[in-house]
Amino acid sequence: MPRPRKCRRICGLPTFSEFSPQESTTECVQMTLDEYEAIRLMDLENLQQEQAAAQMGVARTTVQLIYNNARRKLADCLVNGKRLVIEGGDVALCERHAQCPGRGHCCRSGCPKHQK
Repeated sequence: MPRPRKCRRICGLPTFSEFSPQESTTECVQMTLDEYEAIRLMDLENLQQEQAAAQMGVARTTVQLIYNNARRKLADCLVNGKRLVIEGGDVALCERHAQCPGRGHCCRSGCPKHQK
């Protein structure tokens, strides 16, 4: 039996959840919230894999896999003119995101899904 998926922490929901070129195809690519968070942390906040993994509450290898999947989806949208929708995923919103939105250093609490 496989191990249950570990909940990934995110600091906030995206301000915009859909992107589309003006002349879009009918095809759509779905990016999960944890993939969005990995892109935000590593590309926008310029965190290293280890730092992003600690913030999301996952292993470094896991955050690298999430990041690679997100980049592949972004490339598919840009190159092939597909619509991008950001939603879903096994995530927990940081309890303190209201005090520090977008700063990338507020996620230090545990995942409520796995707390007893």
